[in-house]
Amino acid sequence: MDEQSSNKKMITTFGLVTMIITAIFGFGNVSNAYLQMGYGSIIWYALAGICFFFPCGLMMAEYGSAFKDAKGGIYSWLAGSIGERMAFIGTFVWLASWIVWMVSTASRIWITFSALIFGKDTTQQWHFWGMTSTEVIGVLGIILMIACTYFSSRGMTAIAKVGSLGGIFTVVVNIIYVIAAIIVLIINKGVLAQHFDGAQSLIMSPNPQFQTPIAIISFVVYAIFAYGGMESLGSVTDSMKNPEKTFPRGLIIASIFTIGAYVIMILMAGWFANYKHDFAVSTTNLGNATYVLFNILGVKLGTALGFSHAVALEWGAAMTRIVAFSQALGFLGALFVLMYSPIKAFILGSNPDLWPKKLTKLNKAGMPANAMWLQVTVVSIIIFLVAFGGSAAQRFYTILTDMANVSTCFPYLFLVGAFPFFKKRTDIERPFVVFKNKALTNTIVCFVEIILIVGILFTFIQPMLDKDWETAFWTIAGPVFFAAVALIFYQISAKKHHVKNVIK
Repeated sequence: MDEQSSNKKMITTFGLVTMIITAIFGFGNVSNAYLQMGYGSIIWYALAGICFFFPCGLMMAEYGSAFKDAKGGIYSWLAGSIGERMAFIGTFVWLASWIVWMVSTASRIWITFSALIFGKDTTQQWHFWGMTSTEVIGVLGIILMIACTYFSSRGMTAIAKVGSLGGIFTVVVNIIYVIAAIIVLIINKGVLAQHFDGAQSLIMSPNPQFQTPIAIISFVVYAIFAYGGMESLGSVTDSMKNPEKTFPRGLIIASIFTIGAYVIMILMAGWFANYKHDFAVSTTNLGNATYVLFNILGVKLGTALGFSHAVALEWGAAMTRIVAFSQALGFLGALFVLMYSPIKAFILGSNPDLWPKKLTKLNKAGMPANAMWLQVTVVSIIIFLVAFGGSAAQRFYTILTDMANVSTCFPYLFLVGAFPFFKKRTDIERPFVVFKNKALTNTIVCFVEIILIVGILFTFIQPMLDKDWETAFWTIAGPVFFAAVALIFYQISAKKHHVKNVIK
């Protein structure tokens, strides 16, 4: 082994744990969980971590180690397991999940800017040229996406580096949240703002929209979404010492930490935020829940420390600005990277014969500019249709959140479902193997697939039972539409260019 390759294998257990937590954990999942289910979200987040996050993480690691030299990411994993046709469809849906994320982020980021500038979410009062607030946000979102595409396609990706700063500030914000919540609890002599009734609080939701069994089960998608991003971890097994031991050990530690962090932080929200009187008010929605929660924390901290009500309100605004600053850095950095990264990986990693030459062409900056402009056109159309669909702010962000959650969960149906076929192959080298028992592997795969299918279906069915047809349509429309487009596109292109559906 030469010196260069030996120096490369330097990822330790601690380094892996840090990478996993950074890729997976997000405070927005804490605030959204508390808004949707209160303490009742805790048990679902714990179960999703144990039953979904951990087994899927190990599967992604096996994929990544076996196909470590492949450039196409999950496309290569699927193509090497179930053939190019399903790989194309699965990766197209994965790309669609990022498109839906862009739709959601392009709208939510204006709440972040508002919280940063004004110390609170004022977007529901934004009106211009006779447009409602959601329509104004939609138009601003479209303008932002076009601007990001323009700069990103020209190779001006330096702003993406602010994302790493956002990661540092996110850690700081989480520490501030924990310390402030503990101080409030101590000064209030252990009296909780939201009463905890033991098992009943962990089962029953204070949210009237999550009282029925179907609604509660639909929350599974929210819990699974909190652990999304595991596919990005599969490519690191070849960069660590003793991956057979290091990866499972790191994943176990990161799983325990991440699950524990979600559970404790959701529990902490009840220490200072009374669900009915403080948090779940008419102006709180899934777009601004994080800023509302931090505002409440700042006010309660100021009050607990004995400051006047006016000063306590200033503390709330300051806390809101702190979290908004870290979120703004993270969102902007992620937007500039995700504008080109997923679509470039898909187009360059898949069979070039399947694509029109214009889409595969890279510009002087090495960016697939034509594909990026097509992408932003699709994003803009979806933003426009959702924003001008007549939704009030609360429903608007519920639709965006449900769309993003379901779209993120959908690709795992392909990745997990393809795993038994991947295990059948005997012609590939497997440097990292965890699943050695065929029967147990198939059982785990079936179990995870059932969790995903049930969660997705119930997220779609719940708004239908409430006769909220708009939310139901947009929740499922994205993945189904993109899967259909992918199948039709593949069939036509494969027939035209005589591409065979082979397993690579």
